[in-house]
Amino acid sequence: MGGRGRSRTQRKHFAQSRENVWKRSKFDSSQPSDSSATADAREKNNGSSNSSWEPFATQNPAFDDYYKEQGIVSREEWDTFNEYLRKPLPAAFRINSSCQNYIDIRSKLENDFVKSLQAEITDGSEVDAIRPLPWYPENLSWQSNFSRNQLRKTQTLERFHEFLKLQNEIGNITRQEAVSMVPPLFLDVRPDHFVLDMCAAPGSKTFQLLEMIYHSVDLGSLPSGMVIANDVDVQRCNLLIHQTKRMCTANLIVTNHEAQHFPSCNLNRHRAESSEIPKGEDIDITQLLYDRVLCDVPCSGDGTLRKAPDIWRKWNAGNGNGLHGLQVQIAMRGMSLLKVGGRMIYSTCSMNPIENEAVVAEVLRRCGESVELVDVSGDLPQLIRRPGLKKWKIRDKGVWLYSYKDVPKARRAAIVPGMFPSGKSYADGTESCNDSSIIHTTDNVDNRESTNGASIAEGTTASSEFLEEEVSTLPLERCMRIVPHDQNTGAFFIAVFQKLSPLPADSKQANLPRKMRSTNGVIQTEKIQTVVREDTDPVEGKLTEISASLPESTVDSDAVDNGMVDNDFDGESGITPKENEADDIESSKNIGENLEMVRGKRKLQIQGRWKGVDPVIFYREEEIVSKIKDFYGIKESFPFDGHLITRNSDTNHVKRIYYVSESVKKVLGLNFRVGQQLKIASVGLKMFERQTSKDGTSAPCLFRISSEGLPLLLPHITKQILHASPVDFKRLLEHKSVKFGNFVDADLGEKASNLSLGCCVVILNKESGTASDPPQVDASTVAIGCWRGRTNVSVMVTSLDCQELLERMPLCTGEDTVLSLRDGEQMAVDDSELVPDGEPSAIKDEV
Repeated sequence: MGGRGRSRTQRKHFAQSRENVWKRSKFDSSQPSDSSATADAREKNNGSSNSSWEPFATQNPAFDDYYKEQGIVSREEWDTFNEYLRKPLPAAFRINSSCQNYIDIRSKLENDFVKSLQAEITDGSEVDAIRPLPWYPENLSWQSNFSRNQLRKTQTLERFHEFLKLQNEIGNITRQEAVSMVPPLFLDVRPDHFVLDMCAAPGSKTFQLLEMIYHSVDLGSLPSGMVIANDVDVQRCNLLIHQTKRMCTANLIVTNHEAQHFPSCNLNRHRAESSEIPKGEDIDITQLLYDRVLCDVPCSGDGTLRKAPDIWRKWNAGNGNGLHGLQVQIAMRGMSLLKVGGRMIYSTCSMNPIENEAVVAEVLRRCGESVELVDVSGDLPQLIRRPGLKKWKIRDKGVWLYSYKDVPKARRAAIVPGMFPSGKSYADGTESCNDSSIIHTTDNVDNRESTNGASIAEGTTASSEFLEEEVSTLPLERCMRIVPHDQNTGAFFIAVFQKLSPLPADSKQANLPRKMRSTNGVIQTEKIQTVVREDTDPVEGKLTEISASLPESTVDSDAVDNGMVDNDFDGESGITPKENEADDIESSKNIGENLEMVRGKRKLQIQGRWKGVDPVIFYREEEIVSKIKDFYGIKESFPFDGHLITRNSDTNHVKRIYYVSESVKKVLGLNFRVGQQLKIASVGLKMFERQTSKDGTSAPCLFRISSEGLPLLLPHITKQILHASPVDFKRLLEHKSVKFGNFVDADLGEKASNLSLGCCVVILNKESGTASDPPQVDASTVAIGCWRGRTNVSVMVTSLDCQELLERMPLCTGEDTVLSLRDGEQMAVDDSELVPDGEPSAIKDEV
């Protein structure tokens, strides 16, 4: 949504190359220092001013003045609060509760690392080297008090660091700031819920939501719920896809829309029919509404000062004022998409009440009795939180404003009534502003304007008898504020809404926001209002207009409007096209041009509404699907019909086949019916991948099972299976390829030679018996995808997966199974030209 020329301020950060504030050269003296002694020492050092590194300035008088006046903490706590803001933020991570061995990982932390690290700490600087966060359920979230440099000081710390890196890369843990884990916990997500994450990137909370819907799901089955994760920015969507890809889920759709304009997909408003859905097949849902909505909106981010010190020098009160209108729009859009009885979380990593309580208050005013602010003070009792503020004021152009009547007429496009505690516009004739109703404070603003345009002397203070400080009558104390010095975290704000009834049908008429740029460079929005009707679809008119304006030559008349990834995406790999060599695609610079451009072996698709991107196509090549099912002996009980999709409309050159859950299948069906309202960046679990090697093309089945799809498919396959003893399984992981005659168990080698040429599955037989005594497949089963070549069996997983399996594999011998492998090492495969499945992405996790 929002074509060229409509980008918002927050998008520019990701379109431009930003400096890495943590990796400044030690010879860079461009940053000011707080210490004159440091500067003197630098000058004395060989007479050079560039010979020492200086820390970031962690002072901003405007910040101190603003938050002291707002009263976010008491005056007595201010020094402690300030001290914590300048301390390094402890590292935190969360164990993926849906991974196969999460109990083993937790046990290793509790019984190995906690004790060994505590024994090595001799300086007494840390009481707890690592510890579980007391408020997170089941000890699945942990906090480390070590910096990255400290992690390399001792052998135990180094081992702990390597353990975290490996488990994070393969998806067993997720590095995430502690307070960022809080909002999903209050959503009360169940496995059958439809969940919308409106501003999802970089994806840590989305991953957390997926864990919740997968909780207690049996092996070989999928939950009935799903998650739609959305983000406005293409590059952040790439990071989102990379983060959630480690989950290996068929219950996720990643979309690329402006959150405030997220489509409703209402079938009653869109009667489009699609050839992609078999005639006569009904769908169970007529509008895409959600049981849970996470609305973690873009914000000024001053709650992250401990990990982002560059915010100190950039901070000003105008940042929060400029984002207020967008935040209200996003929150209202989320509320309109929420089912009656559903729950929505509004959260920010900002401490500014204009971005927090003011937005919550405005949402409550617009929704009336249809929505309530939920009191969750009894939930997570060990989480220390503070109540929301009931009163606040606005700082604009160096002036404190206590109510809307104090706002100069020239600033009323930027400072709107909804920002104030009462929300009153004072349209009853009291709009004129009196100078004496404004209090001014001393700061670095040289020239300020009063309401009549006259210059105000610095430090002027109005008499307190004229001050009319507003206090909200709404129950804003039910909001939660998390401050750094309570539990050594970052700062966060959370509000929990519940929808009690449909939103008012005749609410304020929606107006398109008129953007205005103020003198401080922050985009402002004038009188933002949002339609709150249940059938709202703010993108419909614009999309219809765009489609109608396209030349006929650009539209495939036989294809419906298929949902696609933006032209900067690679829908299959989740990384930018520049990192995809032969699969590189080039976006069209003019939508009126012929879009059938060829780059490498791949055509740029022409598919209806979302131009120049990959479509989502239901895969119905019965002959190929039948061969796959017969080759692997897939049971009829496993649902295939309507669950397979691809991202290539040329069915003769499909490289990857994806599998979607029943819930995602329904959403895709609805999306086709309404004319592809959703712009889909990523969807489905990669289940099968075409073989292109010499042996692969001569195999009876051209498609192999991907490592991502194997856990789901494993209980349902009856052919091409080998059961290996621990010794042979270890040999296979270490050597990557083993000839039939070189297996310790001769029976295993004989069975391997009797398999058909092509993909096979090797299952670890953890019992002491031989391969002739195959165990039953259950949740603890360890299996890997392999290739049965002409003379050998070769693994088809990454080096990282091999390393992780070797470290946790229960061997019958007492040998140390830890094998050090280099990250990203290429694996040689004998007798074929196969490329290992799912090589590690070039994108690194920086969360």
